[in-house]
Amino acid sequence: MKEKKWLEILKENKSYWFPIVFVVGLSLLALIAPLLPIDPNATDVSQMSSAPSLKHIFGTDEVGRDYFIRVVYGGRISLLVGILAMIASTLIGTVVGIISGYFGGWIDSLLMRIVDILSSIPWLVLVIVLSVLLKPGLVTIIFVIGCFSWMSISRLIRAETLSVKEREYVIYAQFIGEKDSKIIMKHIFPAVLPTLIVAATGSISSAIMTESALSFLGIGIQPPVASWGSLLQNAQASLQQAPYMAVLPGIFIILTVYSFNSLGNFLRELTSVEG
Repeated sequence: MKEKKWLEILKENKSYWFPIVFVVGLSLLALIAPLLPIDPNATDVSQMSSAPSLKHIFGTDEVGRDYFIRVVYGGRISLLVGILAMIASTLIGTVVGIISGYFGGWIDSLLMRIVDILSSIPWLVLVIVLSVLLKPGLVTIIFVIGCFSWMSISRLIRAETLSVKEREYVIYAQFIGEKDSKIIMKHIFPAVLPTLIVAATGSISSAIMTESALSFLGIGIQPPVASWGSLLQNAQASLQQAPYMAVLPGIFIILTVYSFNSLGNFLRELTSVEG
């Protein structure tokens, strides 16, 4: 029955096909990248800043590295940052949101004040400051983005929890004396899961955008490791002689963000139909 529903949505809105195929294809390409017979850091001084050709379909960079494999490996890093930061932010946001919404009272007030304080600070400014204070790199960027992008998710999950805990089966479980931990795991969490999945999908695109911005500013992923943001930052010096070096990672960032946001819309529509 579920298969029929998601197929019906795809038939009614064919615009969902591209983002789904793009995300799947990009993910598969990122997974098999180490199996490709090209070293992303191998240089060829005879092919420096070479335009796209049959030998190098995306051209080469300023030191002769194949730009296609650089973009592919950049996608691996950007997707890794997006997915791991999403896991961290959704985990924190879900725990805070459920605890706040379920227990209410002073616990809810305290947690929501913390959320309000963190939300009042310009998020990108906070991330930039922490990235500067900590050693730039992959682990730092995942930690900073993941640990300071959970506030909107916590509000969303809290609102959903407030609704769910008023349902009859939850009230009955409380009445018969079930432990709060059991009620949360058995009744609350499954009920908020569809909302969480949709929010998590959107947070991936947000994390990729943030990583790209930080790496572009030089405080994110550091060379020679490639990410789409670091490729953009490196391309600044070659804009006149090799504009494709900035255009290609930029296109992939735009398409990836669009695809994950569209995938979130698809999942939202799917969960609303199934609900």
